[in-house]
Amino acid sequence: MFDTLTNSFTTAIKKIRTFDDEKALSKALVELKKSLLKADVNHKVVKQLIDEVGIETRKGEIGKDQFLEALRTTLHKLLEVGGNKGFVFAPNPPTVILMTGLQGSGKTTTTGKLAHYLKSKQKKVLIVAADLQRLAAVEQLRQITTQIDVELYEDETTKNPVEVVSGALKKAKSGIYDVVLIDTAGRLAIDEELMDELKCVKDAANPSEIFYVADSMTGQDAVKTATTFKEKIGIDGVILSKYDGDSKGGVALGLSSQVKVPLRFIGSGEKMQDLEVFLPERVINRLMGFGDIEGLAEKTAGAIDEKQAKKLTKKIQKGKFNFNDFLEQMESMKKMGSMKSLMGMIPGMGNMSKALKDFDMENSSELKNIKSMVSSMTPKERENPDLLNNSRKGRIAKGCGLEIVEINRMIKQFKNAGKMAKKFSGKNGMKDLQAMMGQMGGGPGGMAGLPR
Repeated sequence: MFDTLTNSFTTAIKKIRTFDDEKALSKALVELKKSLLKADVNHKVVKQLIDEVGIETRKGEIGKDQFLEALRTTLHKLLEVGGNKGFVFAPNPPTVILMTGLQGSGKTTTTGKLAHYLKSKQKKVLIVAADLQRLAAVEQLRQITTQIDVELYEDETTKNPVEVVSGALKKAKSGIYDVVLIDTAGRLAIDEELMDELKCVKDAANPSEIFYVADSMTGQDAVKTATTFKEKIGIDGVILSKYDGDSKGGVALGLSSQVKVPLRFIGSGEKMQDLEVFLPERVINRLMGFGDIEGLAEKTAGAIDEKQAKKLTKKIQKGKFNFNDFLEQMESMKKMGSMKSLMGMIPGMGNMSKALKDFDMENSSELKNIKSMVSSMTPKERENPDLLNNSRKGRIAKGCGLEIVEINRMIKQFKNAGKMAKKFSGKNGMKDLQAMMGQMGGGPGGMAGLPR
């Protein structure tokens, strides 16, 4: 998700090779400055970051460790502006969130993503259709809430958003909801009419917090509009939408320090599960090429049943991983969001996220072929891949419309994957995995720089 920014930092880190090398430090800082400006990071933010990293690094002997620590310290100052992080629940439910933003910012979709995120935390969510200006807004919410199985409150008898919000809050209190997300009207530009309506809705809702949804694709304009909303309405956090479509991504680095409001979430893809919590410490690790193991663990926990995972691990250790297990894992991985985003969370594997930029788990032709192949197998063949002799393979190829060569290739890949999984599931599995990643050179200095 932070590909361009991560490349900027890791390239600079690699230029520091020896101790007390002032020339190397100067080159690294110049390289970092150019890269960050190209990534659309605000020029004032870049100057502040470069100056502070230089000062911090020069406090001791100039070396990679000092440079890494200086980067970490400076980035933390930049991203940590106080205020709440992630989603914070009110002391007494329901937690009421007012979703605000300009028209076209992705506000309605982001409301659905946030509801999906909260539902994965076993929270009862009510979405309120209070955008009565855009004709398609209510219908869009109907489709989203049906898709994620979350309740929608709408009132077709009125065109007054205040009445809608009041009715929704009564329902939320009587229905014992944990969270109420209010989707408000946007405009193509900030105007007094929009602000007056929002103030009325705000007064009626008495929200726990106000989130502003900013379109990443607008770059530094996202900072300006967020600042205006903060001054006019008061906002408690920003959610950056469409971040996967912003090839530069620099707005995420300077937004918090410029608006003086914490960045809470980032929309990292088109699917409902593609919403990531923005926690400075985790983001810094990813920016420096160290991944985000905690974030990956959370996504995994929300998608994979713990009992099933233990059962699968035992099967892998015994070398009994079969095609049914494979299909189950593919379905679980769909729930975890885009592959590109997941790879960026694994230490040393950030570079692979580029190759997976357009990979779609649901529409991948390779996975479709594998599913077709497995569907053409008998139950016994799925459970025991060793049964697949040439005669059986021929029958399967005809059944799924593929060539026998393709069947052989996919079965070989499956068996190799099973062997690799067995190797990494042992006692030294994590060490072996880290060694492999280090050889791939994915992160700065392989895995040596990983925080412990």
